[in-house]
Amino acid sequence: MSMIRLRLIGNRDAADSIISVLHGIDGIEHVEEIEDLMLGVRDDSSSANLVDDSEGRVFMLEVDAPNDMCADAVRVVAESEARRLDAGLEIVDDEDF
Repeated sequence: MSMIRLRLIGNRDAADSIISVLHGIDGIEHVEEIEDLMLGVRDDSSSANLVDDSEGRVFMLEVDAPNDMCADAVRVVAESEARRLDAGLEIVDDEDF
């Protein structure tokens, strides 16, 4: 079983849409939004026009895929849906999550 971890920058509707689309992939049984442990930490980016200053939020998602083919489908579908929704998406390694 493969674990795919995603970091999404966008609004709640984008996160919900991507979660829903990932649930629709054959073989995928587990898609979970993970609580951001750094929720209370805020950088001062007032002059940088970063995510903190826009309407975007960071969402952390975990997806269990039963095999490599499903894991590849998760990556392709998540990237495609994020692009369609004009959201940022990063596939992250364990140490970056």
